[in-house]
Amino acid sequence: MDMARECGWAVRAHGVAHEISSGEKRLTILDGVDLEIAQGQSVAIVGRSGSGKTTLLSMLAGLDRPTRGTVELAGTDLGPLDEDGRARLRAGRVGFVFQSFQLLAGFTALENARLGADLAGHADAADRAQASLAQVGLSARATHLPHQLSGGEQQRVAIARAFAAGPSILFADEPTGNLDSVTGAEIIDLLFLLNGSRHTTLVLVTHDEGLARRCDRVLTLRNGRLDA
Repeated sequence: MDMARECGWAVRAHGVAHEISSGEKRLTILDGVDLEIAQGQSVAIVGRSGSGKTTLLSMLAGLDRPTRGTVELAGTDLGPLDEDGRARLRAGRVGFVFQSFQLLAGFTALENARLGADLAGHADAADRAQASLAQVGLSARATHLPHQLSGGEQQRVAIARAFAAGPSILFADEPTGNLDSVTGAEIIDLLFLLNGSRHTTLVLVTHDEGLARRCDRVLTLRNGRLDA
């Protein structure tokens, strides 16, 4: 792949498996997943509900450890790193947008938006947050708390938070799952607009086939394995 040779790999997984205990049984969620995502690509991971899409995203982002296999994130093998080491690796490199928004209830929109930039150690975190809020059209709502915002506005704050840190990789888990269809479409347009302008790698988990087709690649998770 030309892009891979020119830009390198943003995420690589080899033989990734994940099992959990359920009573006396072991349930296989992921079964030998192999995956390579080049820098700057947008990739959608689709599959039925309960197929393990979110689990795979967590493995690729270093939020959880696989039972077996290896994951490289931003050129670093996650295997030898403890939880703190993985968090340090993600800081400033990785952004997240979740279905449930995950904003801090006692923080204003601006304070929520600057969290990622603060964790990344950016001295200009406040300026970055203000600029990101402006990009998502929420400058006028900067002092509002999450409960004073609509669902769409909360997701815009979450997107602003993700991009304020200047990540090279963005993971999005069902970003429109808690939104109506019209608001969801607006959020997706915004996400792809910002992602394209920042040249960020996007790894998106979704059940929405229309949304998936907007990505460069679509991968389907079946029986714990990925089909291109």
